[in-house]
Amino acid sequence: MNAPAAPATRGQVWAWGLWDWGSAAFNAVILTFVFSRYLVEGVADDPVRATSLLGWTLGAAGLLVALAAPVVGQRADGAGRRRRSVAAWTALTVLSMAAMFAVVDDHAYLALGLGLLALGSVTFEFATVSYYAMLRQVSTPATIGRVSGFGWALGYFGGIVLLSLVYFGLVAGEGGLLGVPTEDGLNIRVVALVAAVWFALFALPMLLVVPELPPAADLPARAGVLASYRTLVADLRALLRTDRHTVYFLLASALFRDGLGAIFTFGAIIAAAYGIGADDVLLFGIAANVIAGLGALVGGRLDDRIGPKAVIVGSLVGILLVGSVLMVLSGPVAFWTGGLALTLFVGPAQSSSRAFLARLAPPGREGQLFGLYATTGRAVSFLAPSLVGLFTFLFDSTRAGMAGILVVIAIGLAALWRVRPPAATHPRGDAQAARV
Repeated sequence: MNAPAAPATRGQVWAWGLWDWGSAAFNAVILTFVFSRYLVEGVADDPVRATSLLGWTLGAAGLLVALAAPVVGQRADGAGRRRRSVAAWTALTVLSMAAMFAVVDDHAYLALGLGLLALGSVTFEFATVSYYAMLRQVSTPATIGRVSGFGWALGYFGGIVLLSLVYFGLVAGEGGLLGVPTEDGLNIRVVALVAAVWFALFALPMLLVVPELPPAADLPARAGVLASYRTLVADLRALLRTDRHTVYFLLASALFRDGLGAIFTFGAIIAAAYGIGADDVLLFGIAANVIAGLGALVGGRLDDRIGPKAVIVGSLVGILLVGSVLMVLSGPVAFWTGGLALTLFVGPAQSSSRAFLARLAPPGREGQLFGLYATTGRAVSFLAPSLVGLFTFLFDSTRAGMAGILVVIAIGLAALWRVRPPAATHPRGDAQAARV
């Protein structure tokens, strides 16, 4: 049995969740709202070409994640070093973020900026594999939904706080309230340093407080790369024979998670079609994170009462209904109302998806399974962006691009419909896990 020696304390649950809070420094500040936009609009001399290069760079990073994530998780499981794995990959992510300070506002530095962003994307994804796998170490079968929702909500709220600090302190106007010079992109480069320190500080509690699990007895502790892939293939074959619904869930969740991610990725672009200005987009992003965080908290509690599948299905149906209505409306009021309603459902769907897989994972194999979770997600990550582009082209309308997102979510919902939900209690040793 792979279980902690004693139930996790509330402090350990908080420590685990604070990693989610800190990770918003990479997700929200570096990847979504600030640094990637700085590369395209500030560093590059041709924004259109830079956008294309950014897409190719992140696509290549995603391919590496897809190929390696299951093995990264499996090796951490086998060695009993999930916490150490999170620490190593988090440290590399923080270093890549800090190095972004060197990316001066000059097109000669574009390659460096793209390379650091790709490196951070890969190491961040590897860190999340073992971090997600630790969910069962800080929860019980009766609390896994709310603990996952708690962590996800902390991620949203961390994004709100940090975005607000860097926007008003360093970005707004000419260098923000701190008046940091904007020459050579100095204020944005300082944002990267602040984000790196933020992530490092809030990752530390989990790395110091949450206990490590003993190694998985049926996995080699120091297998080579080829041996790890052979083990992975054998496990996948066994999974298809004995627990096909787990495989079906991995495929279904990859589809709807691609759609959920696209809501945030393309939200700022679609907002322009509703008359939302550039400054208001960031304000909307802050409000959206508040609503999504509250949704994750409520959804996590519902998850433990009615099960993760019911929460996911209800959330996806809500997104499809609100999104369909929003497509036929216009104006800023419609976007603010409909957009915030959409984000209310996104948080619970994402959180319960993590909890769903954690309930399904055999003890000691959580890292490997969450590695597959990352792989399947990357494998279909082209769908929503491609359909957004297709619908935008066919109807010559940015707003029509939303239909592409809704199509992907609808396909994911259909694929999920016949997946058997996990049992309310886990029969394979989770009773020793955390009490919250």
